[in-house]
Amino acid sequence: MNVNVKWNNRDPVYIQVIQYFKEQIASGRLEAGQEIPSRRELAAMLKINPNTAQRAYKEMEEQGLIHTERNFPSRITTDKAVLGSVREELIEAALETFIEAIRPMEIPAEELVEMVKTRYMRV
Repeated sequence: MNVNVKWNNRDPVYIQVIQYFKEQIASGRLEAGQEIPSRRELAAMLKINPNTAQRAYKEMEEQGLIHTERNFPSRITTDKAVLGSVREELIEAALETFIEAIRPMEIPAEELVEMVKTRYMRV
C-alpha cells in the first residue's frame, strides 16, 4: 500500500490520517476486507509518531472503518453500510463547504449546477 497524505496545518495529524483512509475507501482504492499497514508501519511510512498512528487506528476502529483481530493485521471493514456512509459523509462535507462559500454570491441553482457539471466533466 502506497500512502501519500497531503498534510495541512489546520487539523490534528491523526484526523488527517483518518480522512486519508476515508478518501481511499470512498474512491475504491482501499477495498472491503483489504489488509492495511500495522500502526508502526504506517507511522514509519508517514514519518509520524507511533502514538498518533495508534490514535488514528483506535478512532477508525470505533467508527467501524477498520477491524483488528488479535495477532492479525488490521483490515478495512466489510460492512456495506459503513462503507457507503463514508462516501456519503465525504460528499456531504465537500458540498457543505462549497455551498457556504458560494451562497453569498446568490447564483441561481440551475446556473450553478450547470457550471459544476461543465467543470466536473472537464477535469
